[in-house]
Amino acid sequence: MSLNVIPAIDLRGGKVVRLKQGDYAQQTTYEADPRELAQRYAAAGAQWLHLVDLDGARSGSLDNLAVIESIAANGMRIQAGGGVRSEDDLARLFSAGVSRVVLGSVAIREPELVADWLTRYGAEQLTIALDTRQVDGRWALPSAGWTEMETRTLDELAPWYASKGARHLLCTDIDRDGMLAGFNLDLYRHLAETVPDLAVQASGGVRSLDDIRAAREAGATGVILGRALLEARFTIEEALAC
Repeated sequence: MSLNVIPAIDLRGGKVVRLKQGDYAQQTTYEADPRELAQRYAAAGAQWLHLVDLDGARSGSLDNLAVIESIAANGMRIQAGGGVRSEDDLARLFSAGVSRVVLGSVAIREPELVADWLTRYGAEQLTIALDTRQVDGRWALPSAGWTEMETRTLDELAPWYASKGARHLLCTDIDRDGMLAGFNLDLYRHLAETVPDLAVQASGGVRSLDDIRAAREAGATGVILGRALLEARFTIEEALAC
């Protein structure tokens, strides 16, 4: 099975940052210019780029839209999210050159609305982001930049979206995000069994090329690579070669 290797750039205040476990108080800021970093990934052969507007994820507005638009102008296919709450937000991102919009909080809070968007825009235009952490033995779904807990669970919503025609599912184990602890392979095996029709993107914790290979074997069709690339634990060329 082929695997889509997707480098990620998290944006806060127009800068490249990483958070630990989604905690805005545990931020590392990198010197790299996001536009130049995106160009380097494209030159290395990456076909897609994953952009996260961390300001927008918490505020509910597209705070880093200008940066996203400037990166998209270089011609790379972009999957972007963070702050999408309305159809107007969708339109603004598509107008900015984004190929696929990531829907997180709105997908958890207003699934019927997102199902309507799936029908009207098509499954290839949207990625459903159900980022999760285990709480009392269930896969809970925090929202608003992972700062607010919702009542719906991963095992409730993932099959529901599959039944509504969704194609792309991004799932981060929040407790592993930015921790370089390896992917939660049990989570991705579980998703491969319960929602086999969804193309699952693994995210959170990758530290080595072995983690990428393991995610593929666990049933993931894509991997999101953030901190490991920024800290040169391996190159994007090496990841693509996996």
